[in-house]
Amino acid sequence: MAELKVGTVVEWRTLSPVLAVFRLLPEAGSPFPDYKAGQYMALRREGCRLTRRVIGQDGRPHFVPDVDDEGHQKIGPVTHSYSISSAPFETGRDGHLEFYVVLEKDETGLPGRLTESLFHLRPGEDDRLEYVNRIVGDFTLDKRAAGSASVLLVGTGTGLAPFLSMVKQLDHEAAAGQAPASRYTLLHTNRTLEELGYHEELLAIEAAARFDFSYIPSVSRPTSADLENPGLGVGRANNLLRHIYGMPLKEEEELQQAQAGGGDVSAAQAALKRAVRPALPRRVGLPQLRERLAPSATVVLTCGNASLMADIKTIADANGARFEKEDW
Repeated sequence: MAELKVGTVVEWRTLSPVLAVFRLLPEAGSPFPDYKAGQYMALRREGCRLTRRVIGQDGRPHFVPDVDDEGHQKIGPVTHSYSISSAPFETGRDGHLEFYVVLEKDETGLPGRLTESLFHLRPGEDDRLEYVNRIVGDFTLDKRAAGSASVLLVGTGTGLAPFLSMVKQLDHEAAAGQAPASRYTLLHTNRTLEELGYHEELLAIEAAARFDFSYIPSVSRPTSADLENPGLGVGRANNLLRHIYGMPLKEEEELQQAQAGGGDVSAAQAALKRAVRPALPRRVGLPQLRERLAPSATVVLTCGNASLMADIKTIADANGARFEKEDW
């Protein structure tokens, strides 16, 4: 097993109460291993509130506090893997790894075991972070996108991380005269504009036009200002992709299924009423985008929310596009 080392968090940037970006330097005298864009590393913290897995009355697994004989929740180390959002060239140049993390919460609203501890990190104060000195994973362009003329990257929330690493590395290589033959499109969604991590950086990469790259940002909880922003789309990632391919909303489909099969029609109607109608940024033409993402030539790579990824697979399969997802 790879060695456990202790790094130092040297930068912490809060995007919202539940989203942050941080940079990690390696243990002194031990640079991080080489890696490819799209890979991940296991991080570890002591002092985490521990949980245990149980099967609920609904037959599904749930996580509940792991308590001692006196009813106190146990405290201990937790290890979890995170996709790297920095590009390999950045780590080679500056020495750090960057991570894009969310403060996860369980179904009762309690914060996630490791992410709660991560959000206590502060450079110069509580800045020590253990990591497994190994970077692994096959969610890389050479493994998942080889041979495709069109590569669609769909990143929801912090699922943007591997795609950010890929896009920055592609841009760096293109600047050095090694532009890729494939065209790349990034569909990047989150709840709000402030939570669209790396938004300005991605816009700058698109504007530089060093390789064939189109960036399509969208928010699922738009404000009135967002609706007036010509560079911003609205809607969840799966419904925006459904719109691109001329399919009904997920909520419309579920309502039709409920009506046809005797399901909970009122719940489906309420879900449809809450859904944000998808719309592309006004600078993006739908006919041109459909041509760009012709299913027969496109591979769809996705990372993020599990239920959204499942629907994105449904969309890809329905249109005959190849589908790949990050799945550790």
